[in-house]
Amino acid sequence: MIEIKNLSFRYGKHQTVFDQLDMEMKAGYIYGLLGENGVGKTTLLRLLAGLRFPSEGSIHVNGMEPRKRQASFLQDVYYLPEVIDPVALSMNEYVKIYAPFYPAFDHGQFAHYISEFGLNPSKKLSQSSHGQQKKAMMSFALACNTKLLLLDEPTNGMDIPSKGIFRRLISQSATDEKCFIISTHQVRDLENLIDPIVILEHNQVLLNNSIEEISRKLWFGIHPQKSDKDLYREESIGGYSVVSFNDEGEETRVNIEMLFNAAIQNKELFKRLFIEKQESGPRLSFTEEMERRIGNGEPGSARPGTENARHPGEQSPRNTENGNL
Repeated sequence: MIEIKNLSFRYGKHQTVFDQLDMEMKAGYIYGLLGENGVGKTTLLRLLAGLRFPSEGSIHVNGMEPRKRQASFLQDVYYLPEVIDPVALSMNEYVKIYAPFYPAFDHGQFAHYISEFGLNPSKKLSQSSHGQQKKAMMSFALACNTKLLLLDEPTNGMDIPSKGIFRRLISQSATDEKCFIISTHQVRDLENLIDPIVILEHNQVLLNNSIEEISRKLWFGIHPQKSDKDLYREESIGGYSVVSFNDEGEETRVNIEMLFNAAIQNKELFKRLFIEKQESGPRLSFTEEMERRIGNGEPGSARPGTENARHPGEQSPRNTENGNL
């Protein structure tokens, strides 16, 4: 579906957003695109939509280059930005003008989506609230049935019931032929929907993996006390909510918000664990990886000799009954 090779993008001469970025995304998935402010999430969506052009490198979507903006490409890609510029048209008028550009547009689906959101299709968008505009344009976007759907902060401005409807409609609309990419800071709104997870950092990808792959390598739960072997932790009822290595092979529920914080605090480790090719050798054991972190002086690295440190091989006390975040 999407193949990005050696992608570089700059605003002007000095503001580099991407430098030699490589990434692949496949049809049949709903990708969650995460990252701190300013790392290029919106820029990446606009590059995929053909609204920005690479400074270097290439992007291919279904074998086509977005920068060429061919009709065969544009009819199968829809980009919904975070901020919508409301037009003085009703949704019925909007559909009449713009639906013909999308051969797979389904008027029955559109009517269903509008009804689910409780919208009046005869009301002008410019007279609607921000949340109503978001729901109206989301209905149009889904009804276009494009193979690639790009959504930038789609739940911003929606009330709680509408967010639930949004999740349900996205899930119903997903097929093996479609790829959805959702850029969001509202991970709790979409935690049970997005998979795989992509985490962008300045000029690099820290993670591009499925929930299953993440759960296989990382453990999420509650520890009764601090440990220098924790990759990330937060104070919680009953101890500390923790992300650590899954050396014991337990299956735990991935907490995406904590996953993101762990990735930001352990950038090089996450790249080695999830991104770098395995031909360099087998993955290091937990003890070897922690020793490497100590040697590299990475932020948050383990420090021997603390009162809560455990010896290599000693099992950690874990409680997953209420800690599978």
